[in-house]
Amino acid sequence: MSGPATAGHVIRRLPAETGVSGWEAISRRGFPVRELDGDLRADWLIVGAGFAGLSAARRLAQLRPGERVIVLDAQEVAKGAAGRNSGFMIDVPHNLSSGEYSVGDAASTTLEIGQNRLAIAFAAEAAAEYGMEPTTFDPCGKINAAASERGLKANGNFRDSLRRIGERYEELDADQMRDITGSRYYLGGVYTPGAVLIQPADYIRALATGLRPTTEIYENSPVRELKRRGGDWVATSNRGTVTAPRAILAVNGHIQSFGHFSGRLMHIFTYASMTAAFSQNEYSRQMSGAERWALLPADPMGATVRKISAHGLSRVVIRTRFTYDPGLTVSEARVAGIAAQQRRSFDVRFPELSGVPMEYSWAGALCLSRNHAPAFGEIEPGLYSACCENGLGTVKSTLAGMMVAELATGTVSDTLATYRNHPKPSLIPPEPLSWIGINSVIRWQEMRAGREA
Repeated sequence: MSGPATAGHVIRRLPAETGVSGWEAISRRGFPVRELDGDLRADWLIVGAGFAGLSAARRLAQLRPGERVIVLDAQEVAKGAAGRNSGFMIDVPHNLSSGEYSVGDAASTTLEIGQNRLAIAFAAEAAAEYGMEPTTFDPCGKINAAASERGLKANGNFRDSLRRIGERYEELDADQMRDITGSRYYLGGVYTPGAVLIQPADYIRALATGLRPTTEIYENSPVRELKRRGGDWVATSNRGTVTAPRAILAVNGHIQSFGHFSGRLMHIFTYASMTAAFSQNEYSRQMSGAERWALLPADPMGATVRKISAHGLSRVVIRTRFTYDPGLTVSEARVAGIAAQQRRSFDVRFPELSGVPMEYSWAGALCLSRNHAPAFGEIEPGLYSACCENGLGTVKSTLAGMMVAELATGTVSDTLATYRNHPKPSLIPPEPLSWIGINSVIRWQEMRAGREA
């Protein structure tokens, strides 16, 4: 290393997860854990081994084959936020900040759908190349499910919006929803075929496994300090350092822990529970429906429900509730309390499955901005951000990882030219006004969701 060291940023807040993710618990690793031990030099440093970080690593391998790429993660792969989401890769509009899945003007909506589908195609290529199973990557579409008259109206608006822009969809009535899910709770649904369902922990681990021949991934290796030294970035971890001329931060909301986008990001937690495994011999199709299905609520603040099956055994996952927590941590008591609510919500939907216990309950962090803009771009010379996925990390973070690799390598593409034109995330009010205001809005939206939640 040459040149004097400049002041760095000490990272005092590291990821802290609450509860055991059922996705991670039932997933299996394909490679041993390796921690950083020693001082290494690379062409590229990526901080974060989630959707954005690993997608950036894959794109760099395509654009700059032979260059050394090192990924550092504070946790084990798939134990963090990437292994805690609901596993929907969605192509059509899906804005959690709005009251419903509305479609804007045709031009911007078509652009967004095109970008989402580019990210899904990138993920599909990885799934094919790395031999992911259908239970890991399943391009089967998803259903927006309505459980109330208000939900049916929201679905009608969504359907009409899709029709205006020429997108395919299929309307489902109550009997069809009953046949698919085994539940009489739902009054109707809108099926869209372009979504992919993933087992998020399996997908991230398979992606990491596939990248290992060209990418070095070090886990349980948190970056404690990141500083500029001459023309390089130096990341200091527990037992070593990585020095590289270019660094990519793919840490979602934790980008603020690195000193960037202060006062511009909203840290939201959502909560999920997964049942114990059960067989069709115990609970027939009339009780739990088809082998696999996936429901998004007609109201964004409602309950997301998925049934997964493998090797003759099935599980149901339910995700409800949102909270704003700028400290990026939630308590075990909070998770336990919401898990009890999810138990009741599950039993109302599936009374014949009330004997199936919940085996795992957990919280997962997501990051939003007020204007739905990502935290993206070159934020200091040679330092790039691919953060703030706005509630759709599987697709938006995959896209951000692809785009940041193109930006950092000087690659010219039409997609990058439009993607990088996002405005900066807008400011949010200072605390405690943000905490009071955002949580109040969330609570009001959840109450308004009614039976959808």
